[in-house]
Amino acid sequence: MSERSTRRRAVELLQGLGLKQYEAESFVALSRLPSGTAKQVSETSGVPRTRIYDAIGVLEAKGLVEVQRSNPQQFRAVPIAEAAETLRRGYEARSKRLAETLTELEPVVSGDDREPTHDVWALSGEISITNRTRQLIDDAEREIVLVIGHEDVLTSELVDHLSDAQAGGISVFVGTVTEELRDRVRAEIAGADVFVSGLDWLVGSPIDTEDTTRISRLVLVDRATILVSSMSGPDSGERTEKAVFGEGFDNGIVVIARRLMATGRGSDDEPGRSRS
Repeated sequence: MSERSTRRRAVELLQGLGLKQYEAESFVALSRLPSGTAKQVSETSGVPRTRIYDAIGVLEAKGLVEVQRSNPQQFRAVPIAEAAETLRRGYEARSKRLAETLTELEPVVSGDDREPTHDVWALSGEISITNRTRQLIDDAEREIVLVIGHEDVLTSELVDHLSDAQAGGISVFVGTVTEELRDRVRAEIAGADVFVSGLDWLVGSPIDTEDTTRISRLVLVDRATILVSSMSGPDSGERTEKAVFGEGFDNGIVVIARRLMATGRGSDDEPGRSRS
């Protein structure tokens, strides 16, 4: 990635954490300078000098910039690790307030109270899919069957959630596409029922060699809730993850998933069903 692309990416990430464009560009410029005047920050960032003071004022209020009251004034960014932690805490606090506020809203009552046993919903984005996976695991009452099709899915956070579920008496079954990943799961989740999946199509299409899409995760909870996601794009570049989600024991996609996962374990029994 070029220097220019890196700066642009940094600005985009800062904007995603709540900074406006000029504020983000000013902070990126200051992170590259030991300290600087408004003129130097403007020249480095490309932000109009007339807007620098407003932008730095906001950054100072957020605890991201230090100011020396000299003539001319000098500015410097706080250490990067400190800035990242400050932004993280602010983001989490806003997220918590958002959840509390939305919860207080009165629901719009629907006249259709039927249980959606055959609905299938789509979900996009690695973060949202990861969060949904963790939520499903935390909501499990009896059993979790997880098939991992891409090693990036197995994060330390996922391991913690699975371990907590198992400690709470939930049966945990984890399938992998390779023996190496199986051994890693066994080492990190002691006592889990781990197996190498027999579903060869998880790793790609045997017909279309140009197809870079692969199943990244299959999650079946209590044999009645399913999430299936896929990743597309090269392993070394930007990837896109998309998922489908369904609920209900008789939901078609759930039924298919139960049978596929049973096949993937090399058994005629569905997960969770007692064996003689």
